[in-house]
Amino acid sequence: MRGKAFRETGAIQIILLFLFFVMTGCAPKSFDEDIWYQEVRASDSTLLYAPHRKDGKFFNPWKPAEEKNLLDLIEWKISKKREYTPVEETTLPAVIPNAEERIARLIEKDFIMWLGHGSFLIRLKGEFWLTDPILTERALIVKRKSPPAIYADSLKSIADTFTVIISHNHYDHLDQETIEALPDQSTILCPLGLKEYIDGFHGEKNVVELDWWQEYTSDSGTKIISLPAQHWSKRAGMGTNKSLWASYMILSPGMVIYFGGDSGYFIGYREFAKKFGKIDYALMPTTAYHPRWFMYYHHMNIPEAIEAFRELGAKYFIPTQWGAFHLGDEPPGFPVLDLKREIKERQLDPEQFLIMDIGEVIELSVPRKSKTKNGW
Repeated sequence: MRGKAFRETGAIQIILLFLFFVMTGCAPKSFDEDIWYQEVRASDSTLLYAPHRKDGKFFNPWKPAEEKNLLDLIEWKISKKREYTPVEETTLPAVIPNAEERIARLIEKDFIMWLGHGSFLIRLKGEFWLTDPILTERALIVKRKSPPAIYADSLKSIADTFTVIISHNHYDHLDQETIEALPDQSTILCPLGLKEYIDGFHGEKNVVELDWWQEYTSDSGTKIISLPAQHWSKRAGMGTNKSLWASYMILSPGMVIYFGGDSGYFIGYREFAKKFGKIDYALMPTTAYHPRWFMYYHHMNIPEAIEAFRELGAKYFIPTQWGAFHLGDEPPGFPVLDLKREIKERQLDPEQFLIMDIGEVIELSVPRKSKTKNGW
C-alpha cells in the first residue's frame, strides 16, 4: 500500500507541475555551448576503448549521459519554442525521380545515392551496401515530410543481396518493414544486443553483431569497422540502452567512407583520424538539435558537425538525416539552411560540402563540385 501511495503521490506531483508550466509559461533552459565544448575536448580518448556495458546496459564511458526524466521531457514539449522563418519551415530536399532506372544504368560504377534521412545506397567493388534503411512512410508514428528515393518493395529489383549497416535501434534507423523487404541471404551488421531482435523479423538474413572496434570483411574484401558514437538506444520491448549504438568506417581499396550514424559531438572524431588516416566521404548526422539544452548530448548541431568533420580530416562532408522527419524543434529542412549559413559566415570551402538531393548519385570515381543554386 505504501508503494502504491508513493506512486500516486508522484503522479499527482507530475500533473500539478505540468499544469503549473502550462498556466505560467515555461522559458527554455539556458545552455552554454562553450562550457560543453571544453568538457568534450577534456575527455580522455583512452576511454573510447574502455568497457561500456554494466548491469545489462550500455553506456558511453568517456562521458556518461546526464539522465533526462519525464519532467525534462514535459518541460521541452511545453516550453516556448524558437521561431523559424517561412523558408526554414518549408524547405525540403528536392527528389530526383526514377532512381531504380538510373541505378540500373550505372553498370560497374561505384557510387553513393542518398535515399533520404540516414539511408544511403552505396556500391563498392560490385557490392551493394545500405545504411540505416528506412524506405517506408513512417518511423513508428512520425510521418515523412519527403519520400524516399525508392521504397522497400523495390529493393529486390535492384540487387540479389545487400550488406546493411544498422547504427542503433531507434525507429528512424531500424525499420522492420524495410529489413523484411530485403532479399533473403542479405547480411545485416548491427551493434551488440540487436541480433536476436532482428532475427525475429520475417525472412532469412545473416545478422552479424559487432562491438566497438570489431570488424567485418565482405566477399569483395571491403572491410567495415564498428566504432563508438555518442548516443543511446530504446525501442518498445527492448528497454533503454539494452543494445549498443555505433558509427562505422568502410574501407574499400581506394575508398574510405565514414558513416556517422546518430551522435552527439565527442572525443571520437580525432581518434578516428589518427587511426584511419585518409577519409574520402564523411556522412555526418545533422538533425534534432533544438532545443540545445535537451538535445546537446545525443545530437550535434551544425557547428559541432563541421568541427567533427574537421577533426576527421575527411575530404567531403555529406549531411544526413535532414529533410525527412520532424524530430526536434527545428523544421526538417532547417539543418541544411543552417549548414549553408555556417559555410558562408566562416568562409569554408563549399566544394567540400556535398548537399545531396534525394535520389542524387555521386559517382565515386568522378570529382563532384558543389552546387551553385539555393544561395551558394
